[in-house]
Amino acid sequence: MKFFEHKEKDNSQISWEGEKKFIDALKSGEEWAYRRLYREYAPKIGSFAKTYFGTDDVDDIVQEVMLRIFKGIKKFKGNSSLSTWIYKITLNVCNTYYEKFKKKSEKVFSVENDEEDIETDIPDKEKDVQKEVESELLYEKINKVLEKLPENERILIKLRDIDEMSYLEIADILSIPEGTVKSRLHNARKKFKNLLKEEGIV
Repeated sequence: MKFFEHKEKDNSQISWEGEKKFIDALKSGEEWAYRRLYREYAPKIGSFAKTYFGTDDVDDIVQEVMLRIFKGIKKFKGNSSLSTWIYKITLNVCNTYYEKFKKKSEKVFSVENDEEDIETDIPDKEKDVQKEVESELLYEKINKVLEKLPENERILIKLRDIDEMSYLEIADILSIPEGTVKSRLHNARKKFKNLLKEEGIV
């Protein structure tokens, strides 16, 4: 995932320098850095939480994650990327809330395939009303199919296909080997494809 894009620039070195400057500003308590942190990461945290719990009511989780980031940023050593560190905090907070409330429900998000031959893209909304309605109906059908997948498989699809995270990043977040990420994701996609076929969606 690219959080810091630079025109005509080389690459990882500048991206790394940009992230380091951003992290240093957070550690120094710079107001602009915290505003940027919230602007860039609050939606991602909220999206992850919605995927985990299947509800739009995730404001408490977003605030809790942000609070932990604020409290822990000075101890961040940079052993992983900032985004990976934030995702790990988000997962921990979600796990804590899950254990506290034992909450399970639908997971709502679109899925884009990469490396597998599963065509499950949800069509873009068109201005044409009929196409818009058809799109919404298909979206709802796919969401219902997603409910049938185990929670851990939905999380894998979310991180890889929606957030476009690398296998290494996902392995770090979930604390499992990279090979395990690949095999579990492969199985999740296979199950998802079969379920979509059963529903006549693909």
